[in-house]
Amino acid sequence: MLFNSFEFLVFLPIVFLLYWFVFKKLKTQNILVVVASYLFYGWWDWRFLILIAFTTLCSYASGILLERQEGHRHIQRWISAANIVLNLIILCLFKYFNFFSENLAYIFRWLGFELDWVTLNILLPVGISFYTFQALSYTIDVYRNKIKPTHDIVAFFAFISFFPQLVAGPIERATNLLPQFEKPRTFDYTAAVDGMRQILWGLFKKIVVADTCAAAANQIFANYQTLDSLNLTWGAFLFTFQIYGDFSGYSDIAIGTAKLFGVSLQRNFNYPYFSRDIAEFWRRWHISLTTWFRDYIYIPLGGSRCSKWKSFRNTMIIFLVSGLWHGANWTFICWGAFHALLFLPLLLMEKNRKYKDIVAKNKPLPSFKEIGQIIITFLLVMIGWVIFRAENIKDACQYIFYMFTKWEPSSLGYGGRCVQYILIMIVIEWIQRRQMHGLEISRVKYPIIRWGLYCAIFYYIFYYSNSIQTFIYFQF
Repeated sequence: MLFNSFEFLVFLPIVFLLYWFVFKKLKTQNILVVVASYLFYGWWDWRFLILIAFTTLCSYASGILLERQEGHRHIQRWISAANIVLNLIILCLFKYFNFFSENLAYIFRWLGFELDWVTLNILLPVGISFYTFQALSYTIDVYRNKIKPTHDIVAFFAFISFFPQLVAGPIERATNLLPQFEKPRTFDYTAAVDGMRQILWGLFKKIVVADTCAAAANQIFANYQTLDSLNLTWGAFLFTFQIYGDFSGYSDIAIGTAKLFGVSLQRNFNYPYFSRDIAEFWRRWHISLTTWFRDYIYIPLGGSRCSKWKSFRNTMIIFLVSGLWHGANWTFICWGAFHALLFLPLLLMEKNRKYKDIVAKNKPLPSFKEIGQIIITFLLVMIGWVIFRAENIKDACQYIFYMFTKWEPSSLGYGGRCVQYILIMIVIEWIQRRQMHGLEISRVKYPIIRWGLYCAIFYYIFYYSNSIQTFIYFQF
C-alpha cells in the first residue's frame, strides 16, 4: 500500500479511529497495530508476510534465549551470531543471490572455466533491508545489554512491523521504538496536528517535486547518448531532487503518521543539500542508516580511534557496505566507493567533524564562502547520483563523460516546470532549516499565512495526484 494512494487515504483514518476510540487498552492497541501493519504490508503480496513473521519470531526468540543464558557469555555469543547470520542469509538469498552467482560465473569464465550458473526467479520483498536491519539491531542491543529482552510478543511484532516506517524507514532501534509499545500511549493533540503538517509536507515533496522531476529525469537517462551536456547536467540535477523529495518525503510522511498514534520516530533527514562538505552531508542524509552502520560496524571495527590506515579501511568498508545495502548492482558499490574517496581527504586532515551545526545559524543568508561550499558539495553529490541512477557502470561512465564533453548550443528539452517546485521546496526548507520539517510553522503569527500555505500545497498535490509513482527506496 502506498502512502500516496487512495487506499491509504481510506486506511489511515479507519485505523486512527479504531486505535483511539475502540481499542483503548495497550494490548488491544498493539494488536490493532500488528493487524493493520500486516494488512498494509501484505497489500503488495501476502507471501511477504511469511518472511517478515519468520524474521520477527527468530529475533524475538533470540532475545529470550540470550536472557536465559545470562552469565554464559560464550553461549550468548553463539545465539546472537546464529540469529544475525540467519537474517543475513535470508536477506542475501532474496536480494543478492543472483548478483553473486552471475559475478562468480563471470570470474570463472575470465579464468577460462565455463560454469552453468544458477539464478533464482524470486520476487524481492518490499523493504526487506529496512526491517531486517531493525531486527538485527534488537539482537545486537540485547547481547550488548543496552536493552532488556521483551517477553511481550505482540509489542515486539508491532516494533518490527509498525506500518508507517516498515518499508522505507527510518530504521528504528529497539532502544527507542520498542519501549513505546510496552507502555500506554496518550493522544497528544499538538503532536498530532504537527504530524498532519509533516505528512502534508512529505506529500508535497513526493508528489509535486519528486514525481514531476522523475518524469523528465527518466526520459533524459533513457536517452542520454543522444543528448548534450546541458540536458545531461539538467537530468542529473533533476534526479538529485527526485531522490531527495522521494525519500525524505516518505520519511516525513512516516514520522508524521507515527505522531498520530502517539509514537515518536527518529529524524531521518536534516536538510542535506545545505551541507558544506561530504562529511556533513552524510550526517544529514538517511541518518538512521548512517548511524546504524556507525554503531554496529564502524565503531566495532575501531572507528577513527585507531591508526590512520585502519581509519581509512573502516571508512571504505562502511561506504562500500552502504552502497551494497542499496542494491545488487556494481553501480551502488561504485557510488559508495565514490563517496568514500570524497570523505577520506576530510578524515586525513581531521576535518570530517568540522560542520556539526546548521549553516548560517544566526543569519538569514549564508556567506559567500558557505555558498561556495554548498554548491561544490551539491555538485559532487549530484555526480554521485548519476552513478547511483545508471543501469550499469558503462552507462554511468558515459553519462558523466558526456556531461563534460558534449557542450554545444542547445536548450532544455525536458522538465522545465520542475524549476518552480524545486525553488519552492528550497526556499521553504532554507527558512525552516532550524526546524524539524518544512511545515513546522505553528508559531507563525497570522493564521491566514499558515492556511494560505496549506491550501496552496493541497492544490499542487491534488493537481499532480494523477501521476502517482512508487517510492524509490521500496526496492531496497
